[in-house]
Amino acid sequence: VDFSVTVDVSRPTPSDLGEAPLKVAVAAMISPRETAAAYRELLDYLGRKLQKEVQLVQRRTYGEINELLGVGHIDIAFICSGPYAAGKDRHGLQLVATPEVNGNHFYQSYLIVNASSSFRTLDDLRHRTFAFTDPDSNTGRLVPLHWLRALGEQPDTFFEQVVYTYSHDNSIMAVARGLVDAAAVDSLIWEYYARTTPSLTALTKVIRKSDPYGIPPVVASSFVPADTREKIRGALLSMHEDPVGHKILRELMIDRFIEPRDEWYNSIRKLRADFDLSPTVSHVFAEP
Repeated sequence: VDFSVTVDVSRPTPSDLGEAPLKVAVAAMISPRETAAAYRELLDYLGRKLQKEVQLVQRRTYGEINELLGVGHIDIAFICSGPYAAGKDRHGLQLVATPEVNGNHFYQSYLIVNASSSFRTLDDLRHRTFAFTDPDSNTGRLVPLHWLRALGEQPDTFFEQVVYTYSHDNSIMAVARGLVDAAAVDSLIWEYYARTTPSLTALTKVIRKSDPYGIPPVVASSFVPADTREKIRGALLSMHEDPVGHKILRELMIDRFIEPRDEWYNSIRKLRADFDLSPTVSHVFAEP
């Protein structure tokens, strides 16, 4: 798997999917550089099990990944829960598998601030700078919008400035370095860095945790034949039983992959129904 470049692909037809490389996207839950490092072994493993070449396709936003899945330019993707909940019907997304982490198939949004700050509640962040991740992110935008609504507030009037970082690790770094006062991030990513790079998360503190939501799933394009989807699902679901696969999962802090259920994402759909999620971008941080 060559992770050094973004692969531009043309639309496949059902007849040529069998011989074509498997095109896989990992949505920007963490930055592309970190994505490549963390998922290299997993995608190599999947390619060996399927006896297929695997190509990584990366795009900046969750919306771009959904669009490419919808037209068959990507075969499978590790995507955020928000884009799945929003895009299942519109883009024909097919659930393949769901990670289980610490015996759980749910995750949360963490509201984080700099460890040296005196902020203790969301209300303390009035007239401060705040980082969202992606306009379609559940933990990185939808959940904090929900928290603000409970206060009778909107981002553009509550915060002094709102920025988009387009990855959860960028948001963590922005808070740790004092570039923004606060951010809402994926609990899985924060906990991953707490284990692998504790010096980074030590510069932040979690002041609020959300209700649990269905964990980000693995999905397939509707252009992928059913038998190919089942082979991919089988390889992922049995991965924890293989010594090599088990080691890869342990490094990613994943217990195993399990059969997903669409109803796990209904609570996100209910949140989305209450909001106009069009972005109000002030500034965008480049990758650190």
